[in-house]
Amino acid sequence: MNTKWGAASRLVLVAALVIGATSIPVTAAESPQANQQVVPVYTRTQHKIVTVDGLEIFYREAGPKNAPTILLLHGFPTSSHMFRNLIPALSDRFHVIAADYPGFGNSAQPGVDEFDYTFDNLADVMEGFTEKLGLQHYSLYLMDYGAPVGFRLAERHPERVDSLIIQNGNAYVEGLREFWDPIRKYWKERTPENAQPLAGFISPDGVKWQYTHGVRNEAVISPDNWNVDLRHLTREGNPEIQLALFYDYQNNVPHYPAWQAYFRKHQPPTLIVWGKNDYIFPAEGAYPYKRDLKNVDFHLLDTGHFALEEDGQVIADSIRRFLTEQLAAISGNRCSAARGQWCDG
Repeated sequence: MNTKWGAASRLVLVAALVIGATSIPVTAAESPQANQQVVPVYTRTQHKIVTVDGLEIFYREAGPKNAPTILLLHGFPTSSHMFRNLIPALSDRFHVIAADYPGFGNSAQPGVDEFDYTFDNLADVMEGFTEKLGLQHYSLYLMDYGAPVGFRLAERHPERVDSLIIQNGNAYVEGLREFWDPIRKYWKERTPENAQPLAGFISPDGVKWQYTHGVRNEAVISPDNWNVDLRHLTREGNPEIQLALFYDYQNNVPHYPAWQAYFRKHQPPTLIVWGKNDYIFPAEGAYPYKRDLKNVDFHLLDTGHFALEEDGQVIADSIRRFLTEQLAAISGNRCSAARGQWCDG
């Protein structure tokens, strides 16, 4: 190949490209910056790990740290992954945090011989987590297992709780119906025979059922949900962890009267957004909150256990409206000073 010609050809090509580029008009509509909305860095979900009592606890965080905090507590058989869409829907106005409990999601998973998997201990870790992050005031989003964990936090430190957001989380015996029969049998006799039926709750079909039962349109429920959960549930030693928590759930029931007394005494503003078709925690468990709480914003949604999957936007909108109203009315008006910009309508 003639090297002089090759060099000349390259010069011609570069010149043509430069001339062509400068001669093509670029309108504002064609500019990628023109219509692109800049997303503030603080609203993007960050994925972090903090050590609490020697355990690595994974958590998701988004939103300005001087804004009112919402602590999202997940249920079984999932993790903070269940809040992946809710977090960015709230983080422009709120400081949103969701952690994985020990043995769940991306947090540490010590074996049952190393860590006593009880709801008391999960609450201890979450209390240590809030203190490690310096969270002095927060609203609690309680779903499924998040209810017995979160109500323990509220009972211990009522002064820290701004409000409650309860989504299919139980505090009344009326909410424990037929689904709980095989678990009650295991409570009475902790035998391998009684444990065997409970294995279905962490099987592929069992986990999928928890997401799809009672929904209006199964096609909108992403299979990523149960696939992510199953990846964690099938880790070595994890089935034993889940079985330990199934057994310990019985120790939540004696706490119900104390939690109800907390409701009556402290009257935290409460938003209830409950999937009414939930077979695990049916709507019968939602109504009794009205007996003990005076300031309740009550909504039954036509969906199942994981209501966020089908009605996430409805729930996010309800939270934004509810917290904007309630936090502005809190004694001392903590929203009015440095954090006021995040509490304006």
